[in-house]
Amino acid sequence: MEAEVRQNVGFLIWRVSMRWRAAMDRTLAPLGLTHAQYSVLAPLYGMAAGGAQPSQRELADFTGLDPVYVSKLVRALEREGFLSRSVSASDPRAVELALTAQGTDAVQAGIRLVSAMRDRLTGPLGGNAGARTAELAELLLELVDAPEADG
Repeated sequence: MEAEVRQNVGFLIWRVSMRWRAAMDRTLAPLGLTHAQYSVLAPLYGMAAGGAQPSQRELADFTGLDPVYVSKLVRALEREGFLSRSVSASDPRAVELALTAQGTDAVQAGIRLVSAMRDRLTGPLGGNAGARTAELAELLLELVDAPEADG
């Protein structure tokens, strides 16, 4: 049975994913954030640093998260003071997002905490900068970018 589990790639990816998510939640809790919330704030921070003020839809497309889920996360983050929403001047149907000062501070602190956590979790592969970590990232990107199986 154990050999069968070790060969079940989907199960192993799920286990690593659940472990990673739990570690992210523990790491980000002191900042008042969950992994899901950080998964919206950190890309928004990066996009804003490049001069963009993305819409919720653009952020959903960028993160690969469901637009309805992003909308729920954005509303919660707005209530908590991490970001603000405004109607787009060019498209009244679009809602543009911007980090508040509190959101920017939280993301900057989160980046430091998450980087240290990633280094710990990838330690068996040589850490964030390890060759095996880079190889794993390439393999995972192949899976992420692969066309979905039909049927």
